[in-house]
Amino acid sequence: MQLYYSPNSPYARKARIIIHELGLVARVTEVPVTLPADAKFRAINPLGKIPALVLDDNSVIYDSPVICEYLDELGQGKFFPRASLFREAQGRWRALTLQALGDGLADAVVRRNQEMRLPEDKRSAEVIERQTKSIEASFGVADRAAPKFPEYPTIGEIAIACAIGYLDLRIPNDGWRDRYPQLAAWLETFSRYPSVEATKPPPA
Repeated sequence: MQLYYSPNSPYARKARIIIHELGLVARVTEVPVTLPADAKFRAINPLGKIPALVLDDNSVIYDSPVICEYLDELGQGKFFPRASLFREAQGRWRALTLQALGDGLADAVVRRNQEMRLPEDKRSAEVIERQTKSIEASFGVADRAAPKFPEYPTIGEIAIACAIGYLDLRIPNDGWRDRYPQLAAWLETFSRYPSVEATKPPPA
C-alpha cells in the first residue's frame, strides 16, 4: 500500500500515527506529495487533497477519517470503538465527534494561516477573526474534555493532537498552553508516544 502525504499535514499525520501504532509500517510506503496537486496526483485523488491511500489492488481511499478507520480495522486496532457480538461500541460516537472537532480545528488553523500569508492589503480581517473564534472555541471544548481523555487514545484524541501540532508548527508563540493548561498537560504526556514523535512535522 502507499500513503500519499505531506509531512506538515495534520490530516495525514493521523493516519501515520495509526500506521506506527498498529505495526503497519512495513506494509505502507509513504509517498510525499507537493501541493497544490499536479495532474499525476489528481489521477489518484481527484480532489487533489492529502492523504490518499492506494491499496494493493490499486483502488484508492481518500479523506482522512475513512483512511484511518480502514487502517484501524486492517491492523485490528481500537482507535475506532466497534461493536462485538456481545456488546455495542462503547464510546464510538464520542470518538467520532472528537475527531470532527480535531479536524475542524485543523481546518480553521489552515484557513487562517492561508489568509495570514496574503499581502496585508489583501487579507480579510473578517476571515481571520472568524477562524480565530473557531480555534479558541475548539480549544476550550478540548481543554474541558482533556481530564476525561481515556488512557488508551481513540481517533478523537489523535485528531486533537495533530491539529495542535500543526498550530504549533505555524504559530509556535501562540501561547495556547497558558490559556488551556489541562489540554497542555495532556498533550505533554501524549507527545511522548513514539508514534507521535516519529510523525512530528519538520521545523517550518
